[in-house]
Amino acid sequence: MVELQVVLPDESATMPPERLVELAIAAQDLGYGTAWLPDHLLPPGEFGSTYGGVYEPLVTIGYLAARTSRIRFGTSVLVLPMRSPYVVAKQAATLHRLSGERVVLGIGAGWAKAEFAAVGSVFEERGRRTDESLAIIRDLFEGRDRGGVFEPKLRAPLPLMIGGTTAPALRRAARYGDEWQGLGLDGAGFAAAVARLRSFGERPIKVGTRLDWSTGDPELVVAAARELVDAGAETLAVSFGDEQTALDRMTRFRDLFTAG
Repeated sequence: MVELQVVLPDESATMPPERLVELAIAAQDLGYGTAWLPDHLLPPGEFGSTYGGVYEPLVTIGYLAARTSRIRFGTSVLVLPMRSPYVVAKQAATLHRLSGERVVLGIGAGWAKAEFAAVGSVFEERGRRTDESLAIIRDLFEGRDRGGVFEPKLRAPLPLMIGGTTAPALRRAARYGDEWQGLGLDGAGFAAAVARLRSFGERPIKVGTRLDWSTGDPELVVAAARELVDAGAETLAVSFGDEQTALDRMTRFRDLFTAG
């Protein structure tokens, strides 16, 4: 059974935080299993459809988890090479404990070169830094010594989701990930990406992808979603456009998808 997920619209600097709470609660009530938040620290352009993440995602997850009870929350995706892996591991483990083990740490290497420059991080080193940071986070989560005491220890697994469709991202997912999330794929493209991911290792990993329905015919999006499920998608994370239309689209998509 595929898990329907939602990408929350954290894209408008004028959106009140309470709107995210309303949408998270609605997603939970509608049966969505996970709500994702985007991440950009200092983008070169205004926040919007290209650059999401007005509210820092890990801090926001703490706020939303306190107002919900069942839905998982994750980052899609946190740009890890811009951050200390020790701080990220501590933040994520703390959120996992406080939320009742409802956190997924979604990781990516990033793509906006100007943003890396703005925060003083070397764009060309992002792949290496991401891999090194994931190794540190894995060690801390699994209780291996990194030179000090790590708390809070995990009482239940905290999944690592690796996002991206490039060869390095797929290798990274095969090596470190519990979940993988693609983007911009049709059924054939999804199946090909999963086959390549599986060729890099034998670790079990849940596979899914993101869809966008911010405009256009809902039937086309539902048809695309069903094609992806037929291709093996175990999760479908849908972005429903801006916060003014997201709730209506979230409801309509769920109704149309589950009806067929």
